[in-house]
Amino acid sequence: MVENTYSELIVGASGYVEKTISETDVYQYAGITGDFSWLHVNQMRAQQGHFKTRIVHGMLLMGLISNVVGNLMPGAGTIYETQSVRFLRPCYIGDTVRAQTEVIQKLEKGRVQLRTLCVNQRGELLLEGEAIVIPPRQHIVDLPCPGLDAVSAGAAAE
Repeated sequence: MVENTYSELIVGASGYVEKTISETDVYQYAGITGDFSWLHVNQMRAQQGHFKTRIVHGMLLMGLISNVVGNLMPGAGTIYETQSVRFLRPCYIGDTVRAQTEVIQKLEKGRVQLRTLCVNQRGELLLEGEAIVIPPRQHIVDLPCPGLDAVSAGAAAE
């Protein structure tokens, strides 16, 4: 688990994940959020719409950004304060998306400003934005966790 503290972060540091978006991803997201717009789940209606086919929920892509923020850059223990986003191009089922964050400024009070973006397999920018996040001030992952450590110790003794 990656856990970058505020003091460890430097301007220009970045992290990313890549994922090919499947039809299953779109339907699971729709089921979780309740967003069953025909833009996303009805091919017959979507063919009559602006994009001529179904598109991936923009907020599903933002979930990939959240994955990067919470697991890679800055990583575990990071808290979102704000996020702005501009959706520039549609993402289609079957596209491979690279979601990325980059530290662009260290701010007062332990905050960090990030550039956030998603690009597809053709290098087209799908969305971009900025986030203010609060990374951890100290490493927590490696600290003792009495309840979990007791469970682990009991399992090891068996």
